[in-house]
Amino acid sequence: MWLSALERSGLIKILEPYYANITKRIIKTPKLYFLDTGLCSYLTAWDSPESLMNGAMNGAILETYVFAEILKSYWHNGDEANIYFYRDADQREIDFVIEKNMTLYPIDVKKTASPSKSDMRAFKQLKNLNKQVGTGAIICLYPTIIPIDKNVISFPIWEI
Repeated sequence: MWLSALERSGLIKILEPYYANITKRIIKTPKLYFLDTGLCSYLTAWDSPESLMNGAMNGAILETYVFAEILKSYWHNGDEANIYFYRDADQREIDFVIEKNMTLYPIDVKKTASPSKSDMRAFKQLKNLNKQVGTGAIICLYPTIIPIDKNVISFPIWEI
């Protein structure tokens, strides 16, 4: 009841896992994201820029920020946000999977300025879902958009 009240008030968003009936390896527990990273930081007592930059929660708060910005971009354009996450039984995870026109677009958020091919290992798991997979993205601290390989780009966080 409380979660639905928080979600209806726009404070949180429950992100459901992406899964297809053909695979039984998917873990079906949803993730919870705050839509206000300031409130999230305050509630977790990470209230200074230094603690956010160096603290144990820095990656999670960065991921929360990216999720909120992606979601808001859909809302501001009047579009439905078909955003999910992917995690299998082997704990391979993709932070966000956007489904549009029967195509899956994987996105991972990394607090790094040097993205690499190892950051996108889990993207290959989407092929097991028998869906078309579009261009993926690693959203990170690298200053410009660069290709990591032919199907994945590195995208600066400040461009979202």
